[in-house]
Amino acid sequence: MNKEEPNALHRNWTASPADPQEGAPARSPLAHPLWPGVFRPRGKALAVWALVLVVGFGKPLFDLTRFALHSSLYSHILLIPFISLYLLWLERGNLALDSKPARGLAALPLLAGLAMLAGYWMAVRSGWKPQTEDYLALMTLSFLSFLAGGACLFLGRKTLRTVAFPAAFLVFMAPFPVFLREGIESFFQRGSAEAAQALFTLSGMPVFRQGLSFQLPGFSLQVAPECSGIHSSLVLFITSLLAGYLLLNSPWKRAVLVLAVVPLALLRNGLRIVTIGQLCVRVSPDMINSYIHRHGGPVFFALSLIPFFLLLLFLRRLGSRTNLATVRRVRARGLQEQGRALVGRVPSRGVSGCEKSGLEANVPSQLKDS
Repeated sequence: MNKEEPNALHRNWTASPADPQEGAPARSPLAHPLWPGVFRPRGKALAVWALVLVVGFGKPLFDLTRFALHSSLYSHILLIPFISLYLLWLERGNLALDSKPARGLAALPLLAGLAMLAGYWMAVRSGWKPQTEDYLALMTLSFLSFLAGGACLFLGRKTLRTVAFPAAFLVFMAPFPVFLREGIESFFQRGSAEAAQALFTLSGMPVFRQGLSFQLPGFSLQVAPECSGIHSSLVLFITSLLAGYLLLNSPWKRAVLVLAVVPLALLRNGLRIVTIGQLCVRVSPDMINSYIHRHGGPVFFALSLIPFFLLLLFLRRLGSRTNLATVRRVRARGLQEQGRALVGRVPSRGVSGCEKSGLEANVPSQLKDS
């Protein structure tokens, strides 16, 4: 028996009756003809590379885990690797096992990882005392860079394109550097103040604003960094990425969903500030110490999910309507072509008028209209 080429094997395997498009259950990648001789060695090599990295970065990863356990902002870090593995599992049937490794692409992430390690070591030697977030951000990004370099060394270009999103999703394991976190907090703090002023004006509440401070009737209110809602905004941002990847099939729809997170976050924070201000003015100034102020974040986060999922549902239906219109146009075009072909087969001579009328009677009404 002649030995088939890898590409031919790949085509034969993907075109088999067990393909999901034929109605049968999808085959596992372990049943792929190239798995034993091509992909399994690459997978083992990548697993060994990842294990070596985990051991080498053992202390930073342990520090990261302990930090996430005691942080309200970064508690999601512990879930990120499991979500990424689940996304990879969903893509297991789309792996191009016959693609060649992209070793030329490995230089960039490997050099980036080395540069971060060298920069951190030189900065510490010169007297820099990094804060915990800066230290963990550098170590985690360096670890992920080395992991990406290993993926480029052992996996093919097509496989890398398939797993690009699940792999890139791991970047949320890294905490924000302090300067970046403070910049994001400042943006949402000021944006929330603008949204609150607009809502106060719409509600008819007399208000005098000076920077981040609001002077209400008999009460003054200031938008603190804790009012920025950075944690809930980050969670909503991650949710939008996952929802777009899993539920939307168009890049522009995914972009719309992700970009909508910012105005939704600002509106949510503004609504929370206005609600607290109204309660302090109309009920009692002691409402500033109430549950809705101290622990009301999840309630307003849940409220922000309503327009978020409505937008997601609209984008999904928009796509289904477009696809339905396309299918209808294709069907109409096919009926027209069938009608022309059927009419073209009718002989012009030797057919009586009764026979012609009988032939025309057998043509469906849809074809006659075309």
